Amino acid sequence: MICFPAKDISQLLQGRLIGNPDVLLSSVAGLDEAKQGDLSFLYDDKYTHLLCSTSASAVLVSENITLPENISATIIVVKNARLAMAELLAQVSNQLFPRKKGIEQPSYVSASSQVGTGCYIGAFAYIGENTKIGDNVQIYPQAYIGDNVTIGDNTIIYSGVKIYSRCFVGKDCIIHSGAVIGADGYGFESDGNGIHHKIPQIGTVIIEDDIEIGANTCIDRSMMGKTVVGKNTKIDNLVQIGHNVEVGESNLMCAQAGIAGSTKTGKRCLFTGQVGVAGHLQIADECIFGAQSGISSSVRKKGIYLGSPAIDAATFKRSAVVFKHLEQLQRDVDNLKKNITQ
Repeated sequence: MICFPAKDISQLLQGRLIGNPDVLLSSVAGLDEAKQGDLSFLYDDKYTHLLCSTSASAVLVSENITLPENISATIIVVKNARLAMAELLAQVSNQLFPRKKGIEQPSYVSASSQVGTGCYIGAFAYIGENTKIGDNVQIYPQAYIGDNVTIGDNTIIYSGVKIYSRCFVGKDCIIHSGAVIGADGYGFESDGNGIHHKIPQIGTVIIEDDIEIGANTCIDRSMMGKTVVGKNTKIDNLVQIGHNVEVGESNLMCAQAGIAGSTKTGKRCLFTGQVGVAGHLQIADECIFGAQSGISSSVRKKGIYLGSPAIDAATFKRSAVVFKHLEQLQRDVDNLKKNITQ
């Protein structure tokens, strides 16, 4: 077991230490479940009371938190405790899960492909023709990389990922198991007899830099042109992004969200769980959509939206108060109608 004194962690995170600088830390845990030797964190003042009862040996605390009295744990004050913990865990993760190197066998790497230095290609992976793999890329076993694909430096492709031909993936990306990049967009045209004919999807998908794509997420190629995911966007598991969609920079998309074809989202938008977005829409910057919202028309103004069809959150909340009384309201209206006709 490796232990670090609190003063070393404080120095690493450029924090301000209050308490015993020599207390030893060997693990991390939440405030309510931590024990001696654990490092925890607090970034929301709703949980400040837990500082007095936690058994953690040290706690990272955001600088905006007012500290109560009678705290036994060593406190490390940082600008943003959650972000500081993320930075610390990233370093721990690099030790626990070091990057692999080399090409395992059996695997297939086309002679016409280019593979950068420091790469790892796992067993049973397939790398197609004229594909360009950057430096320090990690491609885990049973991944499929089609022809004429480009993958940027330091990107991680986990087991079972499928990247179809002519797609582009930027640098510093993470694509989790089961994700499919570049499958055909959902394009069909019906003739006069009601027979649905496939429209060939000959466009491409562009995944820009610093993007994470969750397990079993699908991002479809376009009929013509491109489907684009903007840099620094983070996509959860089981998300569907349709053909010709353009996702803006730094979007967040939670599980089971879906965006239909040719819609464009702004920067820094948040789509929470099971949000559905219709096709050919425009979404403004910095929009937040609550769980199961249905977006059926363009949203031109930043804000928080709820419901289906999605409306301004404040309006939705006022309306929600009335929803449970609709049955009684209907009876009242019916009675009023009777009284008027009598």
